[in-house]
Amino acid sequence: MSPMKIALDPYMIRHVPLLELPSVVAELGYEWIELSPREDFIPFFRHPRVDDATVRKFRKALDAAGVGISSLLPLFRWSGPDEDARQAAVRYWKRSIQIAADLGVNSMISEFNGRPEDPDRSEAQFWKSLDELLPVFEREGVKLALEPHPDDFIENGYDAINLIRGINNPDVTFLYCAPHTFHIGDDAPGIIAYAGDLLTHVHLADAFDHTASSGNRYILNPPGTTARIHQHLDMGQGEVDFDELFRELRANGFDGTLTACVFAWEERAKESSVFMRKKIDEYLTTWP
Repeated sequence: MSPMKIALDPYMIRHVPLLELPSVVAELGYEWIELSPREDFIPFFRHPRVDDATVRKFRKALDAAGVGISSLLPLFRWSGPDEDARQAAVRYWKRSIQIAADLGVNSMISEFNGRPEDPDRSEAQFWKSLDELLPVFEREGVKLALEPHPDDFIENGYDAINLIRGINNPDVTFLYCAPHTFHIGDDAPGIIAYAGDLLTHVHLADAFDHTASSGNRYILNPPGTTARIHQHLDMGQGEVDFDELFRELRANGFDGTLTACVFAWEERAKESSVFMRKKIDEYLTTWP
């Protein structure tokens, strides 16, 4: 049987108390959680807020609900041009890795971060952080999957794969994020095929092509702004071609983690999460 995991990013229900989260996710039809930032656990860009006692209680709640953590997803400024901020991010990373290990989680996900207008400086900071963090990942037995993100120092999928290959560590892999399709190259089949065995995680949500209609689908002011725009919609509500995406995943022999990561519908978070699980299952009915 394939070891593939179907996970839910519970960001839309982040106000559910932490120790109740596993049972709520189970009720939504998921056996795995990809735990993204939340204020009482690991917040965006700041030091983790959870203590060891709560980590132990959370692990018991997960076991009781029959739900596992597929990955932890922290976001820190570990590649930014500011050195003080980078050092702080490394400190936050180290505590987060320890939390993952204490939970029995062997996978973490993050973004490259940094600044696209200063890619050389950002990459240098990225490598400096990796030099400090890779030994910690290895010591704790935790793997890392990286994704290019709009407004990171690396935004293109092919460039991200090349950099990950350059890290030259079997425990650092690639994540393809479907709602970022139109920012990272608009070539899901090509990027997936190019990644090959490096692809271990896929984020599933839909988005509209912001480059369509001669770039006038979205009007951003002031003209010439470098702001990025995308959505995380239910599959089928945007323009990502999930038929070709799943076709290429199957051809690539993908057996990693598929995560439903819709953020657009907090007022219908339950319905959206249940819908996404059903759609993923429908695509996997033909999986070998």
